[in-house]
Amino acid sequence: MSSSDSLQRQRPHLALTMGDPASIGPEIILKALADPTLTETCDLTVIGTRSLLHQTYQQLHSTGKPLADVDSLSMIDIPFDSNTLSQIIPGCGNAASGKASFIYLEKAIDHTLEGKFDGIVTAPIAKSCWKAAGYHYPGQTEVLAQKAQVDRFGMLFVGRSPYTGWTLRTLLVTTHIPLNQVSQTLTPQLMSLKLDLLINCLRQDFGLENPKIVISGLNPHSGENGQLGTEEKDWLLSWLETAKTQYPNVELQGLVPPDTMWVKPAKAWYGNPLQVGQTGDPSRDQPTLTMKNPADAYLALYHDQGLIPVKLMAFDQAINTTIGLPFIRTSPDHGTAFDIAGKGIARDTSLKAAINLAIELTQQRFK
Repeated sequence: MSSSDSLQRQRPHLALTMGDPASIGPEIILKALADPTLTETCDLTVIGTRSLLHQTYQQLHSTGKPLADVDSLSMIDIPFDSNTLSQIIPGCGNAASGKASFIYLEKAIDHTLEGKFDGIVTAPIAKSCWKAAGYHYPGQTEVLAQKAQVDRFGMLFVGRSPYTGWTLRTLLVTTHIPLNQVSQTLTPQLMSLKLDLLINCLRQDFGLENPKIVISGLNPHSGENGQLGTEEKDWLLSWLETAKTQYPNVELQGLVPPDTMWVKPAKAWYGNPLQVGQTGDPSRDQPTLTMKNPADAYLALYHDQGLIPVKLMAFDQAINTTIGLPFIRTSPDHGTAFDIAGKGIARDTSLKAAINLAIELTQQRFK
């Protein structure tokens, strides 16, 4: 391979779906892609409807905020008939907008599986709008896994602290299920599957050969020896001891009580109290890690156990990445925000972080 071919290969080709076109997706795309530094290290193609992006541009250009020139964007245009387009109104998610967002995702997956893209960055969708349009999936993650024909996949949330530069990584063992189903859904087989996925991801996508992983208990105080729940005593602790034997080069810590597991990550995220001369403004102060890295990743057993602390620390920085796929997929860790769609106040911070993480992970895989 020539040096020019090598450089080209190291430049990821990414698809960026528009998400639900009635959401803040079109707005944050125009805001994010107005930053010329964002695409210096990747080739980015928007998959959506150009006429709807034009409408968003016309709505927002008077705000004075920098917006990407719609006509200059690399784009796979998905047109719709006038009747469908008339039903897509900012802030009013419905069957029409749900259908559009599903088609955008399908097209991105098809092109990626054909080798045209190295990864996909997805803007947010609304599950209720998918359901209204006749698509019955828990979320984008499950569509990606089904169409990629993988049955081993997981939702990993990644955020880099603007205060210290430390990276928080949290994998969920169970995801979008009711709380009263968690204890029945958790099994040694599922725990092993998700742990194996996490270890492989840390090695393949982050270059961490000997990671340190902290694993949460399920019950308050991790069951307190069966007094507050028996899952830990019945099988989780024995599962963990088996896992430690299976992965001798991985440091596994647990089962840490869920309420205290997040103390060290919070300290690593925010760092020590400000020293004299520091401003407290992360955009002006230089990030410095002020304590030893507490862990490379955290394994949370259910949705809110992992995502409440992640969103408290890293709401604008956290990224959802689907692991176990044959390609990279990242997404902002926020929803459609229909209530502010079209108002010009949506922040593109998380989308930018999702694009940058997709670039970073793709380049790591190229290695």
